[in-house]
Amino acid sequence: MRGVARIVLKGIDGVNWLVGWLLASLLLVMTVLITWQVFARYVMGNSLTFSEEVARFCLVWMTMLGAAYAYRRGSLIAVELLQGMGGPGFRRSLRISIALASALFAWVLLNEGLNITERVVNQTAPSTRVSMAWPYAAMPAGAGLVLLNALANVIESIWPPDDSSAPKNPPLKEGRA
Repeated sequence: MRGVARIVLKGIDGVNWLVGWLLASLLLVMTVLITWQVFARYVMGNSLTFSEEVARFCLVWMTMLGAAYAYRRGSLIAVELLQGMGGPGFRRSLRISIALASALFAWVLLNEGLNITERVVNQTAPSTRVSMAWPYAAMPAGAGLVLLNALANVIESIWPPDDSSAPKNPPLKEGRA
């Protein structure tokens, strides 16, 4: 069973690796568009019609996917009061409980996000004329990634990785930038 768990973890971490590159690409697109918008407005005297809308859509996708990505890396804010109160068994049970609660929330978000996305398929954005389903689809996509990452956290809590398969990018320690 441990071998299957490692394969699943590698797959989930591969998806997160791709999402990390997608997040970097979205940030680059936002930076270029906003810089171009400022240049066009203040230097050329004529602002662009689509750049703010595309940048806003990129921001929505970055928020939803970035939250799920940060969840997997353990980079989200957390209250760690209970972790220090019990022994290793308590901490493991707590991690599993948190992952299951996160999965439940993500499941609700996924279902509601799909419902909302289906409702706005026929609406179009004013500047780009694309379907509003594209920005709204960020919610179920991010929720799906949270579900995958919650599964990875449960697997790691049940079968902790040995040192050779430890995460390549552990969360930053306090004091490092």
